Amino acid sequence: MKVILDAGAFVAIERRDRRIEAMLRVLHEQRVPLWTSAAVVAQVWRDGRKQALLARILAGVGVRALAPGDDTRVGELLAVTRTNDVIDGHVALLADDTDRIVTGDPDDLARLIEARGVDAEVVTV
Repeated sequence: MKVILDAGAFVAIERRDRRIEAMLRVLHEQRVPLWTSAAVVAQVWRDGRKQALLARILAGVGVRALAPGDDTRVGELLAVTRTNDVIDGHVALLADDTDRIVTGDPDDLARLIEARGVDAEVVTV
């Protein structure tokens, strides 16, 4: 199992949401791998001088760029689900069975995961 962090998770981290802090602490203790999309990082990153907490968290998160073929897979997934957020589509592609996605946008991600036929849990922050 791995945990995939969407932009909403990073926003909650920056707001010092105690629930996400506790979740990350437990995941770290259990050595659960954390992943995100490079597009998510681009969405939340603005100024490293002012985002020290975010930078510290990102140091322990695997960041995956769009791989060859992901572009068309995301587009097709968006078409099937009638959604339009490329970042959500890429986050959904990162998920495998038993994974957990932490997001502020659970509805679209749940639709994308369901369309992929992946048994991943979507957790709302």
